[in-house]
Amino acid sequence: MTPSPDPTRALYAISVAAELTGINPQSIRTYEDRGLVAPARTGGGTRRYSARDIGRIERIGALLGDGLNLAGIELVLALEVENRHLQREIAELRASLAADG
Repeated sequence: MTPSPDPTRALYAISVAAELTGINPQSIRTYEDRGLVAPARTGGGTRRYSARDIGRIERIGALLGDGLNLAGIELVLALEVENRHLQREIAELRASLAADG
């Protein structure tokens, strides 16, 4: 069985990220300027996007398509991260209670 590729491995140049997501490079740079996506950089400063970054760019595009502006998207993405953390914490607390009970 072959291992799954690492979703955090930065492989894609901005031109490839743009092609994969259907979002132009300038918009992707704007998302980076706003802190919505943070690609890795090579030693020479070239942006490199991971599969996770590509998914985030696609999510931003979907939220824009739903009518949100970048400020609203920033809030939605932050709330989604917080929600994942809280869900993880709830699961850990439930497991702890079950082990004690």
